[in-house]
Amino acid sequence: MCGITGIVSQFSLPEEHVLQAMTDSLIHRGPDDSGVWVDSDAGIGLGHRRLSILDLSSLGRQPMHSHCGRFVLAYNGEVYNHLELRKELADYPFRSTSDTETILAAIAEWGIDAALNRFTGMFAIGLWDKQTRKMFLVRDRMGIKPLYYGLTEDKDWVFGSELKALQAHPRFSPAIDRNALTSYFRHNYISAPYTIYEDTWKVEPGQMVIIGEDGVEKKTWWNVEDRWRSGFENPWQMDDSEATDALEALLLDAVNIRMLSDVPLGAFLSGGIDSSTVVALMQAHSSLPVRTFSIGFHEADFNEAGHAKAVAKHLETDHTELYVTPQDLLNVVPNISQYWDEPFADSSQIPTYVLSSLAREHVTVSLSGDGGDELFCGYDRYFLTNRVNAFLSKTPWFLKKLGAELGKATPEICYQLLGNWEHKARLRLDVLGTGNLAELYRYFISHFKDPASFVLGGEEPFLPGVASLPDPLAWMSLHDLRNYLPDNILTKVDRASMAVSLEARVPLLDHRVVEFAAAVPTSMKVRNGQGKWLLKEVLYRHVPKELVDRPKVGFGVPIHKWLREDLREWCEDMLAPDRMRRQGYIDAEYVQKMWREHLSGKHNWHSCLWEVLMFQAWLENA
Repeated sequence: MCGITGIVSQFSLPEEHVLQAMTDSLIHRGPDDSGVWVDSDAGIGLGHRRLSILDLSSLGRQPMHSHCGRFVLAYNGEVYNHLELRKELADYPFRSTSDTETILAAIAEWGIDAALNRFTGMFAIGLWDKQTRKMFLVRDRMGIKPLYYGLTEDKDWVFGSELKALQAHPRFSPAIDRNALTSYFRHNYISAPYTIYEDTWKVEPGQMVIIGEDGVEKKTWWNVEDRWRSGFENPWQMDDSEATDALEALLLDAVNIRMLSDVPLGAFLSGGIDSSTVVALMQAHSSLPVRTFSIGFHEADFNEAGHAKAVAKHLETDHTELYVTPQDLLNVVPNISQYWDEPFADSSQIPTYVLSSLAREHVTVSLSGDGGDELFCGYDRYFLTNRVNAFLSKTPWFLKKLGAELGKATPEICYQLLGNWEHKARLRLDVLGTGNLAELYRYFISHFKDPASFVLGGEEPFLPGVASLPDPLAWMSLHDLRNYLPDNILTKVDRASMAVSLEARVPLLDHRVVEFAAAVPTSMKVRNGQGKWLLKEVLYRHVPKELVDRPKVGFGVPIHKWLREDLREWCEDMLAPDRMRRQGYIDAEYVQKMWREHLSGKHNWHSCLWEVLMFQAWLENA
């Protein structure tokens, strides 16, 4: 795991000291080694920070040149099947055992498109082709590894694993994108391809951005929507036992190849379905106890450590748990925004960072169970949305029309009509006003329902929707695979783990598992109103059902309580009306109304207030 950065200069020569500064900004992603390479004649520079995982010697150093001399590569990630690919590249004069050299050999032999489609892994790539004089920026299929690019004041292109690498360039000083900010306040993250800055973008999952003398070209080399639709239209014809066998075999291999490492390796274990499945399959491959890690909370509503401990005991892992106090978590809050280069407000970022810190004390690589909910219908909101959607399909048109009109009324008018019931009634009226499943689901997953009215001078940016599917549950899963998973879940895990120089691997998001899940009928994912049926069947072969079969808790923290008590002084400072008016980005009066209602207990605004606080904290350090 590493950090990459680079410069493509159109009108000026790349300065090595600038490239070095950009590279050094990513030291947390790669503390073991670094390298920069500049071709002044071509106007190209590549930088790399290395976290040594495979081939710990200097032979794995990047930027790396291909044997033919045509390609130069800076790369972040892991290609897990690289040893298999080397068997097909037997004529290549390999000097190292690193997967970086395998990538170069594959591209030189097969071309970049064919090579990418043969890689199994997670990666963000900056590849300079001396022959075509083009820079290729490539992101893995599911968006596990991040990659950003943007323009400097003198119209040079800069890119990097994090925005802080771009910010280290002295002529990168874009304005805050108010339109992107509305995306943040709707979802608690900024949706790709946008970033918090103007003229700056995320390379999207499965996308290739090609920068050349003729401009920028974007192409999709792998598309989760195409694979999901293809699987839905051509489902597996298996009985329950055959499907369970097939998924278990696929997951066993996905886990096994992610255990390849020249440094200590372990796994996060919450005791839930996803992480327990990953750990069980790791232990099935290992003759020694797998290292597992969990954190616990003294607040019972948030604590799963006991469940994790029971699973670890059954599997006989080498388990480490840490019970954290509210103060331990609170100590992280003031500085949490520095690990995310743009506003990000999923409060589980805090325990994820603490868990990563715990694991890093013992290992350099940790496997994680992310992806199971999206692939196998695990979120409760899918079932809620489905029920409401079914109800609305039977609701008379005039009631839906009435709801839509009342939903447009100002809060003051609604309050006059409905009194203290205004807020809850308004939510239900707004639901009545949604016209289809896409609008309804968007409503349920939105934090601020009308963020364009909250962000001063902002309009919501265009985001292409996901075309409908006959099955609402399959459609919602696809929606989250394309949006919520890469922009929230994977962003959270990447930043939290890399902040402490820990590599996180996600076997459930092996593209072969994704393509298998796409073809699994919903009837094998959902049984008796519960999701993840097929994944659970695999787990039950390794862990007794009673140890893992319980309601989903999630990885939350008591934000609602903190805001009223432990963090109140900090909140008062961050939410001061004069400060927000002076900044000029968000509606200070609306924030004060939420704050007063939250303090009084009239309404629990903790989620929306946390988004405001994380934006304010980010703005302080921007």
